This record gives sequence, C-alpha cells and structure tokens, in this order.
Amino acid sequence: MHELRDRWAGLARRIDRATPADRDRTVDALRAFAILGVVLGHWLVTSLNTAKGGLSASSPLSAMPWLAPMSWVLQTLAVFFLVGGHVGALSYATARATGVSYGEWIGRRLARLFRPVAAVLVVWTVVAGAMLAAGVEYGTVRGLVKLVLSPMWFLLVFAGLTALTPLVARLSPLWPLAVVAVVDVWRFALDGPAWIGWVNVLAGWLVPYTLGAAWARGAFARRTPAVLMLAGGVAATAALVIWGGYPASMVGVPGAAVSNLNPPTLAAVTFGLAQCALALLLREPLARVMRKPGAWASVALVNLSAMTIFLWHQSAMMSVTALGLLSGVDLPGLHTVPDSLSWMGARLMWLPVFGAALLICWAAFRTFEQGGRKKRPTGTSRIVRTGGTGATPAKTPTHA
Repeated sequence: MHELRDRWAGLARRIDRATPADRDRTVDALRAFAILGVVLGHWLVTSLNTAKGGLSASSPLSAMPWLAPMSWVLQTLAVFFLVGGHVGALSYATARATGVSYGEWIGRRLARLFRPVAAVLVVWTVVAGAMLAAGVEYGTVRGLVKLVLSPMWFLLVFAGLTALTPLVARLSPLWPLAVVAVVDVWRFALDGPAWIGWVNVLAGWLVPYTLGAAWARGAFARRTPAVLMLAGGVAATAALVIWGGYPASMVGVPGAAVSNLNPPTLAAVTFGLAQCALALLLREPLARVMRKPGAWASVALVNLSAMTIFLWHQSAMMSVTALGLLSGVDLPGLHTVPDSLSWMGARLMWLPVFGAALLICWAAFRTFEQGGRKKRPTGTSRIVRTGGTGATPAKTPTHA
C-alpha cells in the first residue's frame, strides 16, 4: 500500500511539473466534473431489473420522486457545453491566428470526437447480433442497445455546435434562450405539435455553449455577471417548477408526462444557467485545489480518457448486471426493482464494482481516443496536453 501511494505521488508530481504554467486547470476540472456527474447519474438512476422477465430498464425516480434533488447535482451537461464553448472559441481563434483553415480545424476536432464512438458501435453491433443468435429476447437486446446509444445524442449536438463555432461564438445567449421560451409556450400553453420541442435540442444547449464562448472573450472576468446569472437561474427554475408545472427532476423519468431533458425544456435551460454560473464562481477555489499535484493529476487522467469513460460506462454497468445473473438470484440493488431506500443503499455498494468494470473497458478501448495523432507525445507530456472530447483548453496557441 505504501509503495502504491509513493508511486502515485511520484506520478502526480511529474504531471504537475510537466503542465505549462499558463494552463487554466479549472477548465479541465470542470470537464472532469461534468463527465463524472453524467456517469454517476446514470449508474444511480438507471436500473436493469428482472421484474418483467429478462432485463428491463426502470428508474428509482419513478417510485421515489422526492429523490429529484439528486438530479440537480448529477445532471451536469450544461457545464460540459459551457466548457465546450469556451475551448471551441479559443481553439478556433488560435486556428485563425496561425493560418489553419476551417476545414482542417473542424476535421481534426470531429475526428478526435468520433473515433472512440466507432469502437462502441462496432463492438455493440457484434454483441447484439450474438445475443439475438443465442436466443435472447429482442425486447431485451433492444433495451440494452438503447441504453448504450441513447447517451450519444449529446455528442451529435456537441459536434453540430462545434461546427457552428465561427457563427455562434459571439452570439448572445439571450437569443437561443428566447427560442426555447417561445417553443415551450407554443407546445405547452398553445397546444402546439410535439415535434416542435426538438428545436430546443439545438437551441437549449446553444445557451451554455455561447456562455462558454463569452467566457473565452473575458465576459466573466468579474464575479457580478455570474452572481446575477446564478440568482436569475435559480429564481426562474424555482418559478417554473412551482408555478409553471415543469417536473422537479432535471432528467427524464419513465412514465412522466413531461421530460425536462428529452427534449430540453425552459426549466432545464434556466437550471443550466444557474449551474454554469456556479461553475464560473467556483473557479478561484477550484484553481487553488488544482495546484495540488494529486488533485491535478486525477483531473488530467480523467480528461485524457473522458470520451472512453463516457462511452463505456453504460456497458460497464450492464456487464456487471449480466454477470450477476449467473448467481441464480436477484441481487439487491442490481436486479431488484428500484422502489425503496434499501435499493438505493444497495446500489451505492455496487458503484465500486461498476467502476472496476469501467476500468477494464478503459484498458481495452482507450487507444481509440488517444491514438491517431501524427505526433504523439509520451509519458506525462501526453497527459497534460490531451483534453476530453479532443480539445485541450489553454491560453497559448501551442495547446489549442
């Protein structure tokens, strides 16, 4: 144990020394927080149980709606898009300053984003085919594949916003926010068609993305704008939930009439505004924490494999659930219906097992995220130069 601790301390010191002095470590920390929030959220509110025969998905939020505040902490996509807009704006500005064409810039960024996706699609095509050939019910296979693929929707949105960076980098967040409000009034108050809500998939996530671009321009150099945005976001979200009839949960709940996330509602967007404002206000204390070698090394390592972690976390959970069926009994917190606090307590005990399975997936597939560079740095230099989603936040052109 002492030897492992000493080796980790040595690695952390090397990563810390290899990090450029002008690197904004808080950007990496916020990205790591966003990715891990999504992972933990899915592991806690997604249950594969045997109540209907085979494996079917359900959520503890259906039986225990008072757990909705948990989604306020673990639904962190707005922070991810905030960081994406910040990094994208800086990266594109650097590309223009160094003579890199738009085509080359977007090509590199999207290749880094979708290379690990290809690995997931290939593996699950084979797995799904093998399960059907072995006689597994189609409904079970469809449900499992849906769990794997459904989180990828945000990658398509993120890719679209990245491609639009030159057009939206200076757009005021008020414009997409207004679009979301109009769409919600149309579909909820005026009984408009349900499909119009899907306009909010782009408009809703454009709000934090443009906030990130504004951050890159120095719009939040003072705390006042973020404080006002936090107060406004909290007040607006509370009003929409209490008087507007929006769900309190910021993630979808099976069987609910309205989902705040699929597609995004005005409540989800105002909640995201508050979340982004809080992230911006926490930059200074976060920067102090990131000066500690151990904390910074942990964040750097998560960022190095952010997409691998995101893309394979559902597969890790499903693998543990499937292997648990070999025991011949329904294991509490794994195969049982999520309808009580005892289930939640048992579920927490399974999180380290899910983490171990994800570590195996990471070891097998991380090269798809880290490979493909013309000039690959080695050792700690690769760790500090590589960011999640193929983008490395920094203030200098050499890291864009």
